[in-house]
Amino acid sequence: MSPPAAPLALAAALLVSACARGDGASPAPQPSPARVVIAPRKGGTLVVAVEVARTEAERARGLMFRTSLGDGAGMLFVFDETGDHPFWMKNTLIPLDMIFIDDSGRVTGVVARATPGSLEPRSGGPGRYVLEVNGGWAEQKGVAAGDQVRFEGVLFP
Repeated sequence: MSPPAAPLALAAALLVSACARGDGASPAPQPSPARVVIAPRKGGTLVVAVEVARTEAERARGLMFRTSLGDGAGMLFVFDETGDHPFWMKNTLIPLDMIFIDDSGRVTGVVARATPGSLEPRSGGPGRYVLEVNGGWAEQKGVAAGDQVRFEGVLFP
């Protein structure tokens, strides 16, 4: 006599589910999304969900060819050392603000509304990090030189 169909089907489903995960263990937790948190001197807290550009190739590509950037989203460029890291807008289709940040997490300067497609090198002063956000965002939110920044979920080399 064969076993009842319902318990056999349940056992098969549990076995398939365990095999799909590999060893039957729970899936690994997903890393927290990378975020830049800015504390403007005028008060409040601003949070930007970021893609992180760590390598030379990632930094060279940046936000080129994008037709939009979500509200509250940006790209964080991480350099190996502090310095003057000028940016241009070659193949960039949307206006951007560039927020330059030093090793201590202090905003050193802001380039506002960089013109799409411009080859003019732009810099907001020496920094180790540059946060790109939608053009006009920094002014709208009151972000300026001297504001403090911290990074959450950003893995540094």
